[in-house]
Order: sequence, then C-alpha cells, then structure tokens
Amino acid sequence: FSNAIDSEAPLTNTDGVGGPFPSAFDRNEADPILGCKSIRDLCEQAGDADGKDTVPILWDKKTGTIVSKESLQITKMLNDCFNDFAKNTSLDLYPLVERAKIDAMGDLIFHLSNGVYRVGFAKTQKDYEESLDAVEMAFDKIETILSSQRYMCGDQMTEADVRLFVTLIRFDEIYSIYFKCTTRSVMASQILMDYCRDIYQTGNIRDTIDMEQAQAHYYCSHPELNKYSIIPRSKGFVKKLEEPHDRASLSPSSNEKK
Repeated sequence: FSNAIDSEAPLTNTDGVGGPFPSAFDRNEADPILGCKSIRDLCEQAGDADGKDTVPILWDKKTGTIVSKESLQITKMLNDCFNDFAKNTSLDLYPLVERAKIDAMGDLIFHLSNGVYRVGFAKTQKDYEESLDAVEMAFDKIETILSSQRYMCGDQMTEADVRLFVTLIRFDEIYSIYFKCTTRSVMASQILMDYCRDIYQTGNIRDTIDMEQAQAHYYCSHPELNKYSIIPRSKGFVKKLEEPHDRASLSPSSNEKK
C-alpha cells in the first residue's frame, strides 16, 4: 500500500500528548502532511479535541480527518479496502470461510494483548494476581494450540497471527519487565519462539520491527511506572528472531511432500 498509505515510525510520548515526534530518534520527524509534532496536534486538526492521544491512526489525506484509531478496525480495512492499490491482492488474512474461527482466536488473543495492560496498571495486589492469572491462561492456551499447527487458525497465516505476533514480540522485552508479567516468557518457549521466527521471517515483516524504539516508548511514557525513564538493557530478542526454525513441518502440505 506504499503508494496509497504512508507509514510513519512509532512515537515517543514523553510529553503525554502522543509525542513529540522528533527527539530520541533521528527518523522521527514532524508529521509530513500537516507538520504536526504530536498526536494531540493531529487529533485537534481533525476536530477530535477529546479523543485519546494514541496510535495507530488511519488518516484520510483528501478529507483531512481521522478514519479510525481502532487497531482491529484498521487491520480489517487494510485487508481488503485498499485492494485497488495493493500489489498482492490475492493475500486475504480475513477470508470469509474462516472468519468465525479467526474471531474466536482473536478473543483468546485479546485476553493476552489486553491482559498485559491490566496486569501492568493494576492498582491492588488482588487485581494484579487475578489479571496475571488470566494472562497465564491465555499464554498457555496459545502455546498449546501452536504446538500442533503452524498458525493460530491452521495451515494459513491470518489476521489472528498478525494480532498475536505484535504482542509476543514485545512480551519479553517490555511486558514481562515493565508490566510485571514475570511468570511467562516467549524466549523460554521453543514453540512460541519458533512461531515468532516464522512470522518475522515472512516477506518484509522484519522491516516493520523497531524494538529499540518500542522499548523507549513504553519505558519513557508513564512516570508513575518508571519515574526516571530507565530503559532496561535488551535481552536480544530480535536478534534471536533471525535464527532458523522448522515451523513449516507442521503444515499438511509440507508433510505430504515428505
């Protein structure tokens, strides 16, 4: 979609307004459309004075407004709404015949992707323990599913895998430390580690990952969680994603060839 949709790097949030865009990273420049220097500025340009200062944002350059700030909705839009501009229109991550299964897996993934935030922002020990229990259950169930099939819904990558991947790649470097999700680790799971390698090494997905900036964003965004904005030394998770895997052996087509 590069000729239809501009993709900007994630932003630090040190001012609490979804920005400023530049500062820690040279490649973070002001918004190329309106010159805004924060998500708050961008929202106000669209007349969204009370909305949250969050990304992602799908912006319509012709009408000069926000189309959506909801990540799942944007994911579904990107699947087929821009096929007139896409180079690979045959790729369908949300096929009609699989939607019920994809949505069911999405509900499970939500307990993990949303659950880590519930753990991290828990205000009482009870809330923390209960939220962590839910994260552990989701993590373990996902690991079990992926122990016998290549992707979350079977033999083909779907929207469910996109949603899961972006949570798993941040789990060890960010959620396990910053949000205190200490009882599980992707790097300690051969199944989940190889699953992440499989997705990461697909097409140009590796080019969309910037762990250094992701860590800086999280660890410098919440003074109540990290007053001095100390960024922990990386565990080298992304480097490990370059290592070989054998996930293709779980595909029926691969087994037939053998």
